[in-house]
Amino acid sequence: MHLITLIPGDGIGPEITKAVTDIFAAAKVPVQWEEQNAGQTTFDQSGELIPQALLSSLEKNRVALKGPITTPVGKGFRSINVTLRQKYDLYQNVRPSKTTDGIKTRYEGIDLVLFRENTEGLYSGLEVYDERLGIADSFNRITKEGSRKICRAAFAYADKHGRKKVTLAHKANILKMAGTLMLNACKEASNEFPHIVFEDKIIDNMCMQLVNKPEQFDVVVTTNLFGDILSDLCAGLVGGLGVVAGANIGDDMAIFEAVHGSAPDIAGQGKANPTALLRSALMMLHHLGEHTYADQIEKALEATLKDKNKCTGDLGGPASTSEFAQAIIANLQVA
Repeated sequence: MHLITLIPGDGIGPEITKAVTDIFAAAKVPVQWEEQNAGQTTFDQSGELIPQALLSSLEKNRVALKGPITTPVGKGFRSINVTLRQKYDLYQNVRPSKTTDGIKTRYEGIDLVLFRENTEGLYSGLEVYDERLGIADSFNRITKEGSRKICRAAFAYADKHGRKKVTLAHKANILKMAGTLMLNACKEASNEFPHIVFEDKIIDNMCMQLVNKPEQFDVVVTTNLFGDILSDLCAGLVGGLGVVAGANIGDDMAIFEAVHGSAPDIAGQGKANPTALLRSALMMLHHLGEHTYADQIEKALEATLKDKNKCTGDLGGPASTSEFAQAIIANLQVA
């Protein structure tokens, strides 16, 4: 039995979280949930944005599933996601993007995994503002160690999962020092895995290539800011943020999450699509070595996605969140 920290989040978070836990219960997945929360709702109730009880749960269980969280705007609060990633050195942001039968898209044959460095770069939080001059400086801090870790993680993943190629997206032609540091780190990692093809592309060309011919890519690795942008681009290629998984992984902790927002405008209306959080939960199961359960639920999900009458509105169907979850549960019987 795996003890997992469960963070329902805000907005539609509790609804899609319940859909996932119901599906797991029906599949008899050997997990026990320890629920703790963070974000706007928690702050409104307790005055704490990230309660100590949540941090203690994370540090005990080392694995979590997290719904979308709202950080209060305009009150000086730092992003909760960034805070957790940096506090626990969750340096790998891993986001698979794959075309799926039943999910409408212009593309076919996409099956790529993006590795985004998750703790450095322009998201390091190193900023200064000179009010007198009206100048703001943000520091793009890239370290040799951080670059080595994310590049090696991308190659190790490719090696473990039989992937053939790793592509680095960078801007070393302009960012001479920071870009070259990442480029050299990837070249170093490629020497350890000579059977895996390594290529690098300038970030602007990378964006064009992803739109023109995304099926050419396998594993992509890049810096924090570029990864934030590319991950949403890749999600758009395969149906949107509502259908793709995400994970924040470190050496001794992992937080799996829905990569979309909390959508407060539709909260409580039964309209939310739980696919992204469910697929993140399946990534979690693979991380825990529970491959059979993950594969069974994935097959049931794919069968459900092919039947538009069982899908939520964003997927072209009339079903509510709970009806979609129940359809997946019904398909577990034949998965």
